[in-house]
Amino acid sequence: MKISETIISTLRDAPADAVIASHQLMIRAGLIRKLGNGLYTYLPVGLRSFRKVEKIIREELDNTGFSEIKPTVIVPGDLWKESGRWETMGNEMLRVKTRSGQDMVVSPTAEEAFTALFRDSITSYKQLPINAYQINTKYRDEIRPRYGVMRGREFVMMDGYSFDADQKSLDESYNRWAKAYRNIFKRLGITTIPVRADTGAMGGSGSEEFMVESEIGDNTLILCPKCGYAANVEKAACKPDRALDKNGIPQVKTEKEPEKISCPGVETIGQMEEFFKMPAMQFIKVLIYKVYHSSINLEKAPGCETFKREKNESGEQYYPVSFIAVAIRGDLDVNETKVAAVLKASGVELANEDEVIAYSGAPHGFVGPVGLTKVPLLADESVMTLRADGTYDVHMHDTVTGGGIKDVDNMHVEPGRDFSPFITADVRTVKAGDKCTECGTELYSKKGNELGHIFKLGDKYTKSMHVTYLDINGKAQTPIMGCYGIGLDRTLASIIEEHHDKDGIIWTMSTAPYQVVVIPVKYEGSMKEHADKIYNELMQAGIEVLLDDRDERPGVKFKDADLIGFPIRIVVGEKNLPNVELKERSAEKPELVPAGEASERAKNIVLKALADLKA
Repeated sequence: MKISETIISTLRDAPADAVIASHQLMIRAGLIRKLGNGLYTYLPVGLRSFRKVEKIIREELDNTGFSEIKPTVIVPGDLWKESGRWETMGNEMLRVKTRSGQDMVVSPTAEEAFTALFRDSITSYKQLPINAYQINTKYRDEIRPRYGVMRGREFVMMDGYSFDADQKSLDESYNRWAKAYRNIFKRLGITTIPVRADTGAMGGSGSEEFMVESEIGDNTLILCPKCGYAANVEKAACKPDRALDKNGIPQVKTEKEPEKISCPGVETIGQMEEFFKMPAMQFIKVLIYKVYHSSINLEKAPGCETFKREKNESGEQYYPVSFIAVAIRGDLDVNETKVAAVLKASGVELANEDEVIAYSGAPHGFVGPVGLTKVPLLADESVMTLRADGTYDVHMHDTVTGGGIKDVDNMHVEPGRDFSPFITADVRTVKAGDKCTECGTELYSKKGNELGHIFKLGDKYTKSMHVTYLDINGKAQTPIMGCYGIGLDRTLASIIEEHHDKDGIIWTMSTAPYQVVVIPVKYEGSMKEHADKIYNELMQAGIEVLLDDRDERPGVKFKDADLIGFPIRIVVGEKNLPNVELKERSAEKPELVPAGEASERAKNIVLKALADLKA
């Protein structure tokens, strides 16, 4: 391809809203242009790299034995009502109506579509397992689209789904997908960190995310330097630690009765430490949360009679809105994703001040676990753990808590004696410095972005959408599912995040829009003759090459080549002929090679780089 035959549209400066390297470079290098907030158009150079990402994903999935299909982007809302997610998905899902009034969804994800597609075709165990995927456009109405295509409103994803007869088969499918993912990211030249993850609104149990390290990452990764434990902070667990008193020794049970202490204005943990001369580990803080679309049964929980319970289209009961109090040790933070997972909810948020007072009797800062009757209490395992026999394993003693009245706290509170939670669970936020749950080593953290996610969904969708097959005995059974996704736009941006310098992009050989650029200093005379020859030889050898035939200053051509990031640059200049300059993008300096050998040298570099990525 000659530049005169395509569109090269580079910019000297990036727009003000481009704050990360990939966004800046994709705009400056002419890969994309902004059409609207969170909406980007790929220009020819960017589309070539995008298609290469797509091709590698497709090749690896096809080679693994998975089948590609092409569902629609617009999906009937009735399918989402069947699964129950019509009510539980948040405002990110774009709902539209046809002219006849039928509810439709612009797909944010494809569990319902795939389940419906295979519902009528799966009849026998002999057809299982099924592994199928699509590469298709998605839309999520992000409240704050940012970072270019890293978090846009419209994007392309690979969605894969497996349908299996039993858990053993699902485990095998899951492992096949995980291996394919590792092959994909290796060929793309991306360094990923596989981590344990929360399944969120997708549901299911087992889950693993493939992360890339990023300073502006949406996710915090918790990592162990010794045993390799890795988890998203939303899922991370840590080894329990001992609660210590003001003398630095383990807390002991007290026989004293709770005592109300007047403490006007002492609302925060820091203020409590100063007022009571005690460490935060001796306090229990209680927060009131508003819960959306919880499907946990609260009928036996205190205050549950005030929460309205409804049924979704699939017959499952849920609470559109409910409230819960969460008790946790004073030096720890509540992990809201964990709370939502425990409550099987679509999300939780801190209640406002009026709601806090209505359900606890006290304003924020003075809410306590003793005497709560209008709201269920969830205690973090830092406070206590419910045993199988219904008794408690208490981890804190002689504590200080909110008094349930403004400007009053309670001293000498004993968990299990003075209050009993409805449920206990691990809802603490793990942070750097906590101990690894597997080996006890101190954990550290990194920021990361998710590129791919794999789930074991179980029967969440096949059950609610009434998918059955006949087993070997002719008995109807419900298949179980796995779900597998990779964001193509985000993956492309992540390649740039990992591979760039001050001058521009440094493409991996497998994803470069063109593998070689041939630049004649002037496209005339002997320079044109040699440039055309090298260009034609590379074309005939199957190498993707771009010829810069523009009437531009050499400096402009060189800067564009570095900015766009072509892996190999061959410069044909009159003063060097019969030699030419050959420079790899990542090399510091070019080397002079005979013009007649340049195409062969470039071809060998390309083929070796591709082989190394695929090995």
